[in-house]
Amino acid sequence: MTAFRDTNYRFQKANAQVLGISTDQVPTNEAWAKSMGGLSYPLLSDHWPHGYACSLYSVLRRDTGQAERAIFVIDKAGKVAYIDIHNTSAQPPTDKIMAALDKLK
Repeated sequence: MTAFRDTNYRFQKANAQVLGISTDQVPTNEAWAKSMGGLSYPLLSDHWPHGYACSLYSVLRRDTGQAERAIFVIDKAGKVAYIDIHNTSAQPPTDKIMAALDKLK
């Protein structure tokens, strides 16, 4: 997630908003963001009803209640234009995300 903190200016330049969503409670999200040195984008809690938004996007791991590490690019009309679901230990593919944003222009 620090990749987005460090390159958030690129998303702003592309007229895009970065949001993080976790199934953890707000205090847990706040502590995690603080441990990362802070974030330059909002981190939302999808805790109650647990994982509702993650379920809608089919990225909730029902066995653990955690969300997959997923990236969605959603256009202004609300259409999903890009999806990347990757291992939690992997760095998100910022170049591919930026390419998806470029296609929206």
